[in-house]
Amino acid sequence: MIVDLAYIGAALVLLFAGAEGLVRGSSSLALRAGLSRLMVGLTIVAFGTSSPELVVSLKAAMSQQGDISVGNVIGSNSFNIGVILGLTAMICPIPVHLQVIKIDAPIALGVALLLPLLLLDQTLGRAEGLVLFAGIVAYTWMSVVLGRKAGTADESDMPAPPVSRHWVLDAAFIVAGLAVLVLGSQLLVDHSVALAKSLGVSEAVIGLTIVAAGTSMPELATSLVAAIRRQPDIAIGNIVGSNIFNILAILGLASMVSPLHAPGISVMDYAAMIIFSILLIPLLYTGRLLHRLEGALLLALYGIYLFLLWPK
Repeated sequence: MIVDLAYIGAALVLLFAGAEGLVRGSSSLALRAGLSRLMVGLTIVAFGTSSPELVVSLKAAMSQQGDISVGNVIGSNSFNIGVILGLTAMICPIPVHLQVIKIDAPIALGVALLLPLLLLDQTLGRAEGLVLFAGIVAYTWMSVVLGRKAGTADESDMPAPPVSRHWVLDAAFIVAGLAVLVLGSQLLVDHSVALAKSLGVSEAVIGLTIVAAGTSMPELATSLVAAIRRQPDIAIGNIVGSNIFNILAILGLASMVSPLHAPGISVMDYAAMIIFSILLIPLLYTGRLLHRLEGALLLALYGIYLFLLWPK
């Protein structure tokens, strides 16, 4: 147990170091390429920080562990909004780009509502996976188009991040940051699962809690770093984009590799993800600022969900 705890501590250090590199490189690259910081947060950063979820869900799918694969995504989406946005808002109230309220948050809610419908028979097949993956292709294309139209014009008053001397440095920061994030996340998941299994916890609960929280650490680290660096578009774009990517890309790819059977995921788990997705829209809309009090509310709601979920 002491060894597992030591590895978990080392993993957290790696995650924050990787997040710093990812935020710095992607922010600079966005301005250099004439794209908005929001677009980079919704796509490059969001997809990059979701790579641990992708690796874990694909591995679980190939091992016929559908509960872990699906639970990882559902749990991560709830964790992203309840914990990560909650903590980020408490550190630094987040100004919200109008595009997130009108387009991206409703899309995140739409795919959250679609998933339980596809899983009514507790199975996600290859055809359904193909539909989901087509959705992420369309969403990415839309984000790039909108990002180019917006350019570097930001609606927030936050200072722009610095641009590095050369795009090669930006790419190096992004690649190195992602590599460190994946390594740190893998260490965290492996040793967290080892601790959980010693407690006799089911695969579904492991996927919804330990694995979901572990693979969401890159999003947590990246959003916290972005908030501290006063880059709110990346902080919130990272979360909303990750939630969309988790369902459309990760479950789409995983179910195309091997159909997912997830009987251990309950109605309460789907409901929690949907409720958090629904709450996100009015919370963002009020004053177009996610306040500290609203962040505390999200954290409290996630705590209640965790209390109901964890076996007594």
